[in-house]
Amino acid sequence: AGCEKEPSSYMWIYILLGNMLRGIGETPITPLGISYLDDFAKEENVPVYVACLHTIAMMGPMFGFLLGSLCAKLYVDIGFVDLGSITITPQDSRWVGAWWLGFLIGGAISFLSAIPFCFLPKSLKKPDEANKDKTSHGLLENTDASRNKLSPEKTKPRKWSVMLKGKLLGNRMYFTFLCCSLLQFSGFIGFLTYKPKYMEQQYGQSTSKSNFLIGMTSLPPVGIGIFLGGLIMKKYKMGIIGATKFSFTMSFLAYAISLLHFFVGCDNYVVAGMTVSYE
Repeated sequence: AGCEKEPSSYMWIYILLGNMLRGIGETPITPLGISYLDDFAKEENVPVYVACLHTIAMMGPMFGFLLGSLCAKLYVDIGFVDLGSITITPQDSRWVGAWWLGFLIGGAISFLSAIPFCFLPKSLKKPDEANKDKTSHGLLENTDASRNKLSPEKTKPRKWSVMLKGKLLGNRMYFTFLCCSLLQFSGFIGFLTYKPKYMEQQYGQSTSKSNFLIGMTSLPPVGIGIFLGGLIMKKYKMGIIGATKFSFTMSFLAYAISLLHFFVGCDNYVVAGMTVSYE
């Protein structure tokens, strides 16, 4: 009778809310950080700084996989049961690692790393190089301010729909870049999500070893590629057209090399009830 009702858990709701809060907190770092670099750094150094920012961002998942590999070796109820009484090993299909431990460690590190941001000044002063046209900018600001005082009824906040159509979606270059980013990240996330499970099923690797291999082989080349791309852009002082051609060439080469995955594969793993019958 106990098997008639399937076990259920609402833990996924807490994980969903936690990831949502994490995303809300992490989102301003990249756009505001890039905007800060673009405003305050020298033009020829911006590609390198942005590349460093993205490279550091790629190191996070790499260490996350390594941490997941370590946590997967620990039993899920560590600290609550006597580990000496556990008779199964991480190679056993019934083994469940301490998946929750990574959330606690990652959350604590994220909280500590966010503390220095509280001590940043409310507004940052631009360097002297960025204020070469200070007089003209001040004149324009004074003109705009006087216009706002004379016609306050025209300073209504713009609607989001108008901003999206006029500034964002109306910009063909930005919209094309947005579509390309969606396609690239969709493919990369799918590859990164299912590759560990593929290694477990096809090659009989443990969850711990699969996470370790993914963290050491898949993510570091991406970070190195981002950093080298920034150095190349700085060295050859690429403009927007040069950067577009460079991005297209590298993306095409990556696509061509990715086609080689079609020639790599194994037979379906024998699983009773899924790939073969129970008989």
